[in-house]
Amino acid sequence: MSKPTETLPALQVPETAELSRVDRREFIKTTSLAAGALAFGSPALLRGQNLNSKLNIACIGIGGKGRSDTDACAGENIVALCDVDSGSVAYETQTQKYPSAKFYKDFREMFDQMGDRVDAVTISTPDHMHAIAASMAMKRKKAVFCQKPLTQTIYEARYLRKMAHERKIVTQMGNQGSASDGLRRAVETIQDGLIGQVHEVHVWTNRPIWPQAMDRPAGEDPVPASLDWDMWIGPAPMRPYKGSREPKGRDGIYEPFNWRGWQDFGTGALGDMACHTVNVPFRALDLGYPTEIEAMPFGKMNKESYPVGSKIRFAFPKRKGHIPLEHPHLFHHDRKIEHDPVTLFWYDGGQPNPALRGGHDLTNKPPVELTADILALQGKIPDSGCLMIGDGGTVFSPDDYGTNFFIKLKGEEKFVNYLKHPAMAQYPERIPRNPHPGNLVQAHALEWITAIKENKPEMCYSRFDVGARLTEIMLLGCVSLRTGQKIEWDGPKMVAKNCPQAAPFIRRQDRSGWALS
Repeated sequence: MSKPTETLPALQVPETAELSRVDRREFIKTTSLAAGALAFGSPALLRGQNLNSKLNIACIGIGGKGRSDTDACAGENIVALCDVDSGSVAYETQTQKYPSAKFYKDFREMFDQMGDRVDAVTISTPDHMHAIAASMAMKRKKAVFCQKPLTQTIYEARYLRKMAHERKIVTQMGNQGSASDGLRRAVETIQDGLIGQVHEVHVWTNRPIWPQAMDRPAGEDPVPASLDWDMWIGPAPMRPYKGSREPKGRDGIYEPFNWRGWQDFGTGALGDMACHTVNVPFRALDLGYPTEIEAMPFGKMNKESYPVGSKIRFAFPKRKGHIPLEHPHLFHHDRKIEHDPVTLFWYDGGQPNPALRGGHDLTNKPPVELTADILALQGKIPDSGCLMIGDGGTVFSPDDYGTNFFIKLKGEEKFVNYLKHPAMAQYPERIPRNPHPGNLVQAHALEWITAIKENKPEMCYSRFDVGARLTEIMLLGCVSLRTGQKIEWDGPKMVAKNCPQAAPFIRRQDRSGWALS
């Protein structure tokens, strides 16, 4: 079993607003240290091969999102597949697709047997296993691609962020909208003043599309012979296995999909989707630690699962951001941005209705006076979206990933797509674009693979230094829901000042035998 054989220093992570490329001094330092780093455990490919060599990749979790994450890396050598269930459709499909990959049910056994033959790892498990698997890989100096949300708890997010930084490990969180040109264009233009100071952000989603607001079911079912239930539970408290509510149903009470709604295994609608839908405002507005988080659940909220809907308010204070200069010189590499306080409102689900998908009526959206222009633009309010309201106008993104957006500046009558709005011409492109082919899933993975081969962690736009901060913010909403009260947050100290009962939700007590590496 996994044991804590190494302890990182106390997690006192300083604030940082670096969301773009490192400055030239950091680049010079990184490259000058590269040769020394190779001798101290960098991936095997970097020790004896060239940049055209293929990586050896192990994939932990091969069902659901794990299937597309594995396939996005298919141009490399897939040397190991790991999943707790050898009886799934994904097992049959993926083991046939990658016949030379060795299959494991336990990633600890995989690392023990194949650790010296693996350069990089993808992690596409339920949320509660992310940090355990990622830290074990990172301890062994493996590059890591981990699905969103990066972790299930705030402590884990900060732990992985610090670990990646100190060990200079190439990392990427799987919020694939980060690979899109549209998202990067929105970030740079809003930072450069497209709509002035932004004081309000509204983000909504159609999730949950899985059951929530459930109590733990009574009784116990036989564990399928193909499933390692103890391994699936991992660091969470053990509970009896329960299969599907329907005799022939494929979606079980917990696995392979519905774990998302359970507090012990998932992070609800907020954790599942906010790393996508809040990605643009998080980056564009340099969101750091919020000072207040207040959640209002819709319908039933218990100690087992998340509610069928919630509205959550995040209050952010004044803060500074940094933009790389177009023409840096010896002493100045970036310019500072001063951001006013901003309030972010999150909406998921709707009023309880057991007859509808996800158990809600999908009505939880921003006030109608804020969405009238969106209604005029599209004829309806989309099921998911993001609206940023600034002193000089508004930006609206109509999809989950921030790949497209519309602009309505002050005095204008309607929204115009960013590709056609004349104001965009005054803002130069300054954030490097993802140059890789394929869809966003492939491009996001290829960015990570290229960074590994070039040994440049900073090339990954959603590296853990970035993804962990976004994850932390969103998980605070889960903490507020679970405590049932407003959270006054001390970010640097990682403490809910007014709410000591939040402590076990900030840092989980792992089951015996499981720990961060």
